[in-house]
Amino acid sequence: MGTRANFLKVVLVTTIGIGIGLFIPRIAGTHCDTLDGPVVTTAKTALEKGDVTPVLKWVSKEYENEIRDLFKKTLAVRGKSPEAKELADMYFFETLVRLHRAGEGAPYTGLKPAGAVEPPVAAADKALEMGNVDGLVKNITDHTAAAIRERFNRVIETKKHMDESVEAGREYVEAYIEFTHYVERLHLTAHGAPGHHGEPEGKEPEHKH
Repeated sequence: MGTRANFLKVVLVTTIGIGIGLFIPRIAGTHCDTLDGPVVTTAKTALEKGDVTPVLKWVSKEYENEIRDLFKKTLAVRGKSPEAKELADMYFFETLVRLHRAGEGAPYTGLKPAGAVEPPVAAADKALEMGNVDGLVKNITDHTAAAIRERFNRVIETKKHMDESVEAGREYVEAYIEFTHYVERLHLTAHGAPGHHGEPEGKEPEHKH
């Protein structure tokens, strides 16, 4: 009974760790709420040109009139003084991003400073800016291949000693679960429908290890 309880504990801890690992990167990857993200960048250009049209693509239709009205008010206020411009622009940015997130069903926790974009997201944006995805694909492919090999080798190594003791067996089980779950996550990510920023892509499949 004690061995089974410990085994279940290993499975539970490993599964929770995987769940946290899946959730955190999606949150960290969010960059539409940063001051140098695409939403605010578009808004800055729109305000300078006095044309709201470019920012409307970032909000759903239900919020379009609200953004149009606020855009007009922002233009009227920002010409009064540098201080008024700064405050009016920031209020517009915050409202735009908040409504953008609301349209996705995602929470808004305030604007993040410039430079808060995670490296993978920045690399994706850079690839789009350059119009070439080859470098991004190679970087991700190399990293993923290395991660698979690392987990695979750990399973192979622990398997050699799994019958030597209970602890050795548990090390093998932990390595095996981590490896198979990692590969499964990659498969689901590659073939599943992606969620919106910070939003889970779907219910975790039930495992029967």
